[in-house]
Amino acid sequence: MADIKDQIKAIKESCLSKISSAKTPQEIENIRLKFLGRKGTLTLILRSIKNLTESQRPRIGALANSVRKELERVIEDKNETLGRKKVIPTVDLTLPSRRYRVGRSHLISRTIKELVDIFTGFGFEVALGNEIETEFYNFEALNMPADHPARDMQDTLYLPKGYLLRTHTSPVQIRYMESHKPPIRMMAPGRVYREEDINASHLPLFYQLEGLMVDKGVRFSDLKGILEFAVKRLFSKDLKVRFRPSFFPFTEPSAEMDIECPHCRNKGCNVCGYKGWLEILGAGMVDPNVYKSVGYDKYDVSGFAFGMGIERIAMIRHRITDIRLFYTGDIRFLTSI
Repeated sequence: MADIKDQIKAIKESCLSKISSAKTPQEIENIRLKFLGRKGTLTLILRSIKNLTESQRPRIGALANSVRKELERVIEDKNETLGRKKVIPTVDLTLPSRRYRVGRSHLISRTIKELVDIFTGFGFEVALGNEIETEFYNFEALNMPADHPARDMQDTLYLPKGYLLRTHTSPVQIRYMESHKPPIRMMAPGRVYREEDINASHLPLFYQLEGLMVDKGVRFSDLKGILEFAVKRLFSKDLKVRFRPSFFPFTEPSAEMDIECPHCRNKGCNVCGYKGWLEILGAGMVDPNVYKSVGYDKYDVSGFAFGMGIERIAMIRHRITDIRLFYTGDIRFLTSI
């Protein structure tokens, strides 16, 4: 081992001597290759360490690596002395800086967050579900028989092996009720898919937010009170609302909620189609058949459910006339709202 130490020491002294007498960058490069290159003398020493005993390897390896680092540092210093310093571009600090756009959340994300914040205040919690669903969760558990129009191929995007892309976020309610017992207050924001022609008001992909409340003694008046408060938080405290009878297979009774157009206040404008009112969401008391599909006692609990389109709410609030603008990536649109 003493012989190897002497070899390393001799290599170091020889290399330092040659570096000190070098006059040009090319001479320094030749020295580097001779001692530290792939076939350099010190590199060959490092490769031969594997032939030493286990007790000798750590000490010789540490010594050789230490010498290598020292020689690399001396070579770098010598290169700088000979004028091979890295060129650092000068910066004119008087020039105006480049303008950067500050990013922000997409309008859809912001609208969802606002809605989640509102319903969280009522004790609702967020639940997420699968975008690929089965017919049971998407239809059957929601009281939709096989011949229901919503199950027609023109509306639903079916996948192989009995799967489909969910057409609404209601399946999340079913899965949630299967794993939770009342009282329940949950909401499910997310993407849904339908086979739609693309135009100013329809897309095959859009966002919904559904809510569910199940407990003892839940009444339709609870539904009206919570939704009226939420809508007025979104638009205006003095906004008029109304409920119209409707039909949904998973709620009974069912209703659609309209709001007074927030832009013309019932006078008529292009946003409301000069009707003065805008449909904002659908809701109703949970149908007893839905409770049966999740194992609840329909005589012991009652509840309500509601669903709304996120894009629709954002379009009404910001007077957006074409739903496609949300997904075109047009920077002019995204930075204007």
